Amino acid sequence: MSLVTGSAADDAAPKTKARRTGGAKPPAAGPGRRGRSRSLSRRNLHGWLFSTPFLVLFGVFMLFPIVATLLMSFTDFGIRDVRQPLEADFVGLDNYVNLFGDDTFRTALFNTAYFVVVGVPVTVLLGLLAAVLLNNGIDRARTFFRVGFYAPVVTSIVAVAIVWRFVLDPTDGLIAGLASEVGAKAPDFLGSETWAMPSLIALAVWRNLGTVMVLFIAGLQAIPTEVREAARLDGASGWQELRRITVPLLRPTLLYASVITTIGYLNVFEEPFVMTQGGPDNATLTVSLDMYREGFNFFHMGYASAMAYVLFVVIMGITVLQLRLLKDNTR
Repeated sequence: MSLVTGSAADDAAPKTKARRTGGAKPPAAGPGRRGRSRSLSRRNLHGWLFSTPFLVLFGVFMLFPIVATLLMSFTDFGIRDVRQPLEADFVGLDNYVNLFGDDTFRTALFNTAYFVVVGVPVTVLLGLLAAVLLNNGIDRARTFFRVGFYAPVVTSIVAVAIVWRFVLDPTDGLIAGLASEVGAKAPDFLGSETWAMPSLIALAVWRNLGTVMVLFIAGLQAIPTEVREAARLDGASGWQELRRITVPLLRPTLLYASVITTIGYLNVFEEPFVMTQGGPDNATLTVSLDMYREGFNFFHMGYASAMAYVLFVVIMGITVLQLRLLKDNTR
């Protein structure tokens, strides 16, 4: 009897221990983990191999020019140093100091600031207005209008210049013809120091309106319809819905549109280069165009490189400021 009881107890002990430990076996050591680590290393290797073409292209065509331009900005690099760039004379911070004593550069900096301060708000506001109208107010031919607004974005600047020269021509242009019908005379838009920069701003707004409009349309379509319907049931007018619901919910899109538009306008080059060449009397000279002149017309490569990095710092500073001002309101 005691033998049977002892045997049963001995048989039950392992089962009780197994129940206490959940019956789970300890994880296998070594081989499985080593296999997983090998698989992970193989995946990382494959990822780096697939990334290699991009890394090579980025290093050759982006990273190397950026570093070379930074080093060049501390030298008097010119056309004589193209064959032997290492023989360029080191001038330290002289290029940067001379920039802010250069009246032409200060004029270009002021013109660029004028272009941004006026152009960015107008572009963003008109883009928002066009997006709201195309998303809610227009039911027929909506696709036609969207394509029409976006067409200037993908149009060649040469074609744009031809069209706008015809529109702005003081003698035979479209505006001149309309003005003559009412007995008025159109100004020389591109030849006047007063009208040249506003004309280029109008051209830039027309070209970039489509991009901002598409961004806002995407943002509007992401707003839940239930929110708008609730506001309408509460008696909100169209203006109240736009001001208190649509615009607050579009703040992330507004932030992105403002940042990319500001960066693009700070780098403005094509419009003054094609339409006015910076004239009349440097009234439309921008920092990018002045940089191009110094680098490729006068071959002051070191001076132009310093100008490029000053513009880079300005862009970074304004972008960080925009992110801090607008990002707090998007949370």
